[in-house]
Amino acid sequence: MRYLGVDYGSKKVGLALSDEAGTMGFPYRIVPNTPSLIEDLCSVIEKENIGAVVIGESRNLAGDENPIAKDARALGDGVAKRSGIPIFFESEVFTSTEARRMQVRGKNPRSPKSRKPIDDAAAALILTSFLSRIQHG
Repeated sequence: MRYLGVDYGSKKVGLALSDEAGTMGFPYRIVPNTPSLIEDLCSVIEKENIGAVVIGESRNLAGDENPIAKDARALGDGVAKRSGIPIFFESEVFTSTEARRMQVRGKNPRSPKSRKPIDDAAAALILTSFLSRIQHG
């Protein structure tokens, strides 16, 4: 089964796709967070033959939901209702930090060229974490 990973943000949403076997996530694209986001995700789900969606579960370091978590949950509810496929949530603690760290390896991290968007890479880390956990859980 193929999965879609989502790194939800108030302005941008990173997307990742799994391989056909559902073992690893790969960056796919970054889309703007607009009122048509649910429809946009459902189009990807249909086009890429997605069987389940994994959305990053946004929490602070104490484990409490942060302000964006409510919107990410609403997105999950909307996608589930519209697409009819299962929605899972996976911790996204440090995924953006890790994605940025991977991006700047071998580059000057203070260089403006090193600061390209990493939302799709963060989505791939969220998705890969989920897939690894369910395979080895």
